[in-house]
Amino acid sequence: MEQVLTNEGAIRIGVFAGVLVAMMALEALLPRRKRTLGRGARWPANLMIVVVDTIVARLLIPLPPVAVALWAQENGIGAMNMIDLPAVPVIVFSVVFLDLAIYAQHVVFHKVPILWRLHRMHHADTEIDVTTGIRFHPIEIILSLLIKIALVLALGIPAVAVILFEVILNASAMFNHANMKLSRGLDRLLRTVIVTPDMHRVHHSWHPEETDNNYGFCLSVWDRLFGTYTAQPREGHDDMTIGLHAFREPEHRGLTGLLMIPFKKNR
Repeated sequence: MEQVLTNEGAIRIGVFAGVLVAMMALEALLPRRKRTLGRGARWPANLMIVVVDTIVARLLIPLPPVAVALWAQENGIGAMNMIDLPAVPVIVFSVVFLDLAIYAQHVVFHKVPILWRLHRMHHADTEIDVTTGIRFHPIEIILSLLIKIALVLALGIPAVAVILFEVILNASAMFNHANMKLSRGLDRLLRTVIVTPDMHRVHHSWHPEETDNNYGFCLSVWDRLFGTYTAQPREGHDDMTIGLHAFREPEHRGLTGLLMIPFKKNR
């Protein structure tokens, strides 16, 4: 546990870079859908937004959720810090609970108009691949961090669980957005537990009734449990259209264009 805390930065960066490169390689070797745009038209902005998100988060939230978790533990703040509980069950519960919280947050960001304006930058990508999984508006990132900090303080979620969850969440987001082909049997087996690329791709359809389903990032159980699960897109994975109707022009592909999407009028 102490090694995880000591090497937090190296672990997170290492897993992020490793999964990103692995998914890029698998997309090249086993593509699920044929690209209509070259990588050069999308990847620079999608990758640069991560840099912007990181800088903005560090400037506006100097104490990340891990630091808040350590402070809460030292001061006995939060439900699980007030009672003596075994470490492993607490960590497992915390990771599963945070995954449920992210599912709920995702639903809310679709249903509340002002939050949807932020989140639609993610959905405006007209193709879906591993870089879509790291493409979120910095204001959405800030709100997500504040929600996570509030949950950490309320429940007393341990720092190790926060690190594990963030590593799992980032890896899951890159995996389930990847333009990577899995066999039907493997996809069917995996999606009984986790969100697969074929399962999540439905969520990026330009049909609203499909966009408003398959919200999960890691565990697939939440969509099945709360009735937001759609097995396959109605037009099939090869023929479905990815993205939103309103943001398909080249002006929305650059970094500045992405950052301005929340402030564009609804069409």
